[in-house]
Amino acid sequence: MDIKDIQELIKFVAKSGATEVDLEIDNMKISIKSPAMKAGKVIEPPVTLVSDIPVATPLVAAAPVTTAAATTATSEDTPTAIEVEEDNSKYITVKSPMIGTFYRKPSPDKDAFVNIGDEIKPGDVLCVVEAMKLFNEIESEISGKIVKVLADDSSPVEYDQALFLVDPS
Repeated sequence: MDIKDIQELIKFVAKSGATEVDLEIDNMKISIKSPAMKAGKVIEPPVTLVSDIPVATPLVAAAPVTTAAATTATSEDTPTAIEVEEDNSKYITVKSPMIGTFYRKPSPDKDAFVNIGDEIKPGDVLCVVEAMKLFNEIESEISGKIVKVLADDSSPVEYDQALFLVDPS
């Protein structure tokens, strides 16, 4: 069972509504616990435990932002909404390379790795994504300026979820 299989299993368990799943395959034990929900809000943090499995994952993913389907102008559209859509097309999106918990700071008492307006270059650490009790530093592959932070600190993120918008100019 490789990391992609485990990620698929986590997604399946999350969608199924099960609150806890324990699995044992060969010498590997996997325990997945979904967050408890109350009125649509998480009341405890999600916990995913995996033991006896080596993990090797890529640490950075960056791809150009693609705009949604072309919008047609109607009398209800406002110029500001159209301008925002156009502005995002020139930015590059830094995406999460894995499922996990997004952290902007190396520890609770430290400052954020990057803030809006910070200049970044390849190799700069942008954030940390915790997956299976491993804290993976997400490094920049591009140079530019942080325009927007798209994920909340200490929140769960999905594979390929947008984390930052970067202006490469």
